[in-house]
Amino acid sequence: MVQTVSQAASVRGTVTLPSDKSIAHRSALLAALGAGESQVHNFPRSADPLSTLDCVRALGVEATRDEEGVLSVQGRGREGLRPPSAPLDCGNSGTTMRLLTGIMAGQTFGSVLTGDESLRQRPMERIADPLRAMGARIDLRSGHAPIRVRPHRSGLRPIEYRLPVASAQVKSCVLLAGLYASGQTVVIESTPSRDHTERMLGLEVQEVGGERHILVEETHTVPAAHWWVPGDFSGAAFFLVAGTLVPDSELRLENVGLNPSRTALLEVLEGMGADITIENERVQGSEPVGDLTVRSAELSGIDVGGRLIPNLIDEIPIIAVAAACATGRTEIRDAEELRVKETDRLHAMAENLRVLGAEVQEREDGLLIDGNGPNLLGGTVQSYDDHRIAMAMGVAGLVAHGTTTVTDAECARVSFPGFWDELSRVASS
Repeated sequence: MVQTVSQAASVRGTVTLPSDKSIAHRSALLAALGAGESQVHNFPRSADPLSTLDCVRALGVEATRDEEGVLSVQGRGREGLRPPSAPLDCGNSGTTMRLLTGIMAGQTFGSVLTGDESLRQRPMERIADPLRAMGARIDLRSGHAPIRVRPHRSGLRPIEYRLPVASAQVKSCVLLAGLYASGQTVVIESTPSRDHTERMLGLEVQEVGGERHILVEETHTVPAAHWWVPGDFSGAAFFLVAGTLVPDSELRLENVGLNPSRTALLEVLEGMGADITIENERVQGSEPVGDLTVRSAELSGIDVGGRLIPNLIDEIPIIAVAAACATGRTEIRDAEELRVKETDRLHAMAENLRVLGAEVQEREDGLLIDGNGPNLLGGTVQSYDDHRIAMAMGVAGLVAHGTTTVTDAECARVSFPGFWDELSRVASS
């Protein structure tokens, strides 16, 4: 699918966001491990969470959606999962693969986890190493999926594991495996990453010497529960930047998840001069939620790095678009993790923004962008079959003079089904 986007005179209205992928993944997995029926409200229809749901069903868990869109999951308990009859297909979802591997490591039966070509190229030693330290028997293919998890012989052993890099997926994998370890498992992170897993499991978190110690034990229960999935902040990010960059604009985004481990983008955009207000803040389930309004504003360059990166890693492609349309230099650093996402996102954004006339230097761990205001020129850019690259370039197309064409744009459905329709609906020519 090729998507064409024309320069917009304004973007206005209320945006309908997809449900939060990160919380949806975890709600399906925890509901499967719970004892009894759990309900998940607002479970998304985007491809990645549906991959998790398919894997859960393949493990013998019944999950049905009613007419009102509520997902009912008949949890089988931690010991009640059934051996799958085929490899567990995680699609394009790294979250599915990494979190589910932690659960499968604790089972008395074997399993194989695979995915599409893109997912099979992403590094998996980062989860295999701590799981092997716990006694799991994990086989990879040259450090990548397919992942073969062999039945454990005598249960997993607890470990104290210090995350070498901030990663919510690795952290969650170890914590979920810790549910099957005979004692207390401790995960230590020096730089906080998104904390949905510990929130949803209700785990003890200790602050020790400026680091977070997250504790889990085999005795920790996973009860059946009602989960509410808020609007996806990462999906909101594209419209926050669109509403900022396109003149004469005002967009409202309701019921957005505002977990502080996810919202560093707000700090960056406000530091650049964006006009964003938060209203109706509340707690829904275990997560903070609110309504956002964004209005047009002129942006200035900013430095982005250090502690901010883990909490805006998915938003860096759209930050790069904002930087290209700002005045002055923006430096993005400490973001080498982007090179092992669905594509090399640093390279993809540098190439695409140059096509539109931006001045971008690609560095090993980031980008150096010299913004010259909203003076991009339309052109043909590639999605690299990466949903966040496709959507970021769609927003760039709203600002660029003329017409911008995004190739293979259908990949946006991975996290935001209907993104292109929503972008078109709020844009005026």
